Amino acid sequence: MQTLSLMTEEAILQGCLQNKPKAQEELYYQYSPKMLAVCYRFARNREDAEDMLQEGFIRVFSQIHQFQRKGSFEGWIRRIIVHTCINHLKKHKKFNDSVDISQAQVVQIREDSVPSIIQAKQVTECIRTLPVGYRTVLNLFAIEGYSHREIAQMLDIEESTSRSQYTRAKAMLEQILIQKRIIFQPQKHGEWVAAAHPRF
Repeated sequence: MQTLSLMTEEAILQGCLQNKPKAQEELYYQYSPKMLAVCYRFARNREDAEDMLQEGFIRVFSQIHQFQRKGSFEGWIRRIIVHTCINHLKKHKKFNDSVDISQAQVVQIREDSVPSIIQAKQVTECIRTLPVGYRTVLNLFAIEGYSHREIAQMLDIEESTSRSQYTRAKAMLEQILIQKRIIFQPQKHGEWVAAAHPRF
């Protein structure tokens, strides 16, 4: 297996702007593990995640001249990857689909706890079992930090639909986490207790 020497970010940028294979290989080597994790949260299986990743990096290489160095390079790459995931899903799925969870016992997980919970490794598989609309909105809002207005524009849905999808996604995820004993039924309204301390 080839061992790659770590190039500086500037060297990678300059090399990729000149379409140098070594720089492109180094960029992929440095950033693909984190970006695959992003894709994996949106995808239903690893094969889809890898397809999203490959398509995303093709876009990164073709659009790298648009990077204006006003923010982090990794953040710029991540935005392209996220949009690639969304475009991949939009080709095959509808984000207005809803699932009846009226029989679910809703547990009120604190809003500020959601991002840390859903980034736990053992919760990733639970997220991936959610309907595509729920899963996508949950990731975009709670992890990627997009507003419901931005999500609505990205998914071609109403802002109210994004909000309701997020609320339903949380409720469904909470039920799954309780069933799998990743969290316990709270003693008080608005609180949750982790059944086991997750490793991040």
